[in-house]
Amino acid sequence: MLSLYYYINQIRDDINRFILAVKTRDNTLNFKNKATRGSFPELYESFNDIIQVQKDIQLEKDSMFQLIKTILEQVPVGVIVIKDEREDTKHEEIVFFNQAAAQLLNVPAYKYWHRLGQHIPQFATEIESIGKGGKRFMELKIQDKLIQLSTEVIPLNLYNTDYTIISFQNIKDEIEQKESEAWNRLIGVISHEILNSITPISSLSNTVDGMIADKQSLNFEELEDLKPAIKTIRRRSEGLLDFVKDYRLIAELPTPDLHYHTIGEILQHIKVLMQPFASGRNIILKVEQTSSKISINIDLKLVEQALINLVTNSIYALEGTTEHPVIEINYRLDQNKLYFEVSDNGKGIEPELLEKIFVPFFTTRKNGSGIGLTITRNIMKMHQGSLEVASVPFEKTTFSLVFKYQ
Repeated sequence: MLSLYYYINQIRDDINRFILAVKTRDNTLNFKNKATRGSFPELYESFNDIIQVQKDIQLEKDSMFQLIKTILEQVPVGVIVIKDEREDTKHEEIVFFNQAAAQLLNVPAYKYWHRLGQHIPQFATEIESIGKGGKRFMELKIQDKLIQLSTEVIPLNLYNTDYTIISFQNIKDEIEQKESEAWNRLIGVISHEILNSITPISSLSNTVDGMIADKQSLNFEELEDLKPAIKTIRRRSEGLLDFVKDYRLIAELPTPDLHYHTIGEILQHIKVLMQPFASGRNIILKVEQTSSKISINIDLKLVEQALINLVTNSIYALEGTTEHPVIEINYRLDQNKLYFEVSDNGKGIEPELLEKIFVPFFTTRKNGSGIGLTITRNIMKMHQGSLEVASVPFEKTTFSLVFKYQ
């Protein structure tokens, strides 16, 4: 009887050890000897199997964590993960601080959030002001160097523990690079246009100079020969002047005079303005929702100019492309944005040209100036909006004026 009592107690102790090992994730415990020599080999074998499965799961989790950690260490985006402490918010632990974050902020990988806040109080204040999640652009001065950060805060709850994920990247260098590329494209276009005008002027000037050099008078035939050259010089000079006027038109848009106007009013104005132009080219102009009472704060003249530019482009894009040319103008609301859309079923825009069409003076039209879309985009920037385009050639091309709308 005593031996049975001892034996039962031993099995109970083994079961308790097993349960404790599972609870504490202790993968060092094993019952190999008892699985081969004990009275209940199947039981102890099951214990070993469960502990091994738990060990494999933990190893897999650790491996995945290391993989994700390694990836996050390599990305050029700063990532900081904070473990939120409800009882002691002043000593919240930073559980992940990647190398990019340390380099962007020029700080060591702090272990606690309040330490980082003491080092860069402006950054900590901005992050805390975002609150429960969202995006924000911020400017920080790090050792006399100004950086511009695109920052996002994401709250996360895992296994009843709250975390805050902060990701950020310096967009100043990227913006400067894009600006430099834009200026290079602009300078290239301007140089091309100026050279196209100056080269024939220079050549014809030399020709004229050679024809009249060392002559006190010219006969009728010589005068007749001079006329085409002089006319060409005049025509190219006028073209160069027009080009300069177009450039000034882009650079000197007036400051918007903002007032509230209904969408119906805006669309009705465009319909009245552009209907004769479209009808004269046998194009159907559909303007929807002209009775809308939704209001938006805009400069009516500038927005009308933007819509006129888009409709005019659509009219030229439809020339000789389809038997049933149609232009549609409407609006839609989507996620705090208001879209004025101008669509047509013309020749559209090839994918490789989508980036170039916004470069000043770039045009695919024979007699186009190439400034309409540039002016339109500048008008939208002045309204804190944007200009978007989507095109499937010969099916549907849509230009959208995108406004922020609350």
